[in-house]
Amino acid sequence: MPEWLILTYAALVGAVAGSFLNVCIHRWPLGESVVRPRSRCPGCGGAIAWYDNVPVLSWLLLRGRCRHCRQPISIQYPLVELAVALVWLAAVWRLGPSVEALRMALFLTMLLGIALTDARHMVIPDQLSLGGMVIGLAMAPLAGGIDLLDAVIGAGGGYVFLWALKISAERVFRKPALGVGDIHMIAMIGAFAGPGGVLLAILLGSFLGLLVGVPLSWWRGRLTLMGTYLPLGTFLAVGAAIAFVWGEALFTWYLRLMVGG
Repeated sequence: MPEWLILTYAALVGAVAGSFLNVCIHRWPLGESVVRPRSRCPGCGGAIAWYDNVPVLSWLLLRGRCRHCRQPISIQYPLVELAVALVWLAAVWRLGPSVEALRMALFLTMLLGIALTDARHMVIPDQLSLGGMVIGLAMAPLAGGIDLLDAVIGAGGGYVFLWALKISAERVFRKPALGVGDIHMIAMIGAFAGPGGVLLAILLGSFLGLLVGVPLSWWRGRLTLMGTYLPLGTFLAVGAAIAFVWGEALFTWYLRLMVGG
């Protein structure tokens, strides 16, 4: 099969996965089913026909509005579909049509879902975190990029480490620290990235949270009286994606830096 056809197919599958991810992002934080009811317009509540639900294309043809009531439909929908399509395309382009490419595409797709749900709803659905952990552990023996023992150590070690950190911080500061959703998420990251990936994801996510999240939360708290909640899962997701894709290169660069070239 020609490479361009394989890459096109990967992008199309990714766009469909992105469409489903949009449903998950919207419904899971609200405790709703992703199966029923069918997709509906947020404005008039009318069911969206299949031909108005084609990833990216339908939104463009309808100019971002419902066919019936003409209410605007968030640009998030085509952007997520496009982003996931590019993720699946990049995974297959980098690793070929393989199980490892599927593992990368699924992991990055779930990280995007977690990043958006935590940023928007302050919730990390267990369907994405614990469900993702199960998928990561199940795929570890098949993928070739990580063995099952590393996946188990990464998931279990990350889970225990963050629980210990949560308990210690709460005893010291005498107030809630970390969310259980963040801990479940770390277990998922460990199942895909192993113990080294977990540590790098925590390091990068914490750095990004301090650099970007804390000033942004402070600004929102001052201007909107929303408090200073920090969606740590969003930054952990970015850190995990960087660790998974470029972790080895970062470790190599760091070692060379330490030994002077």
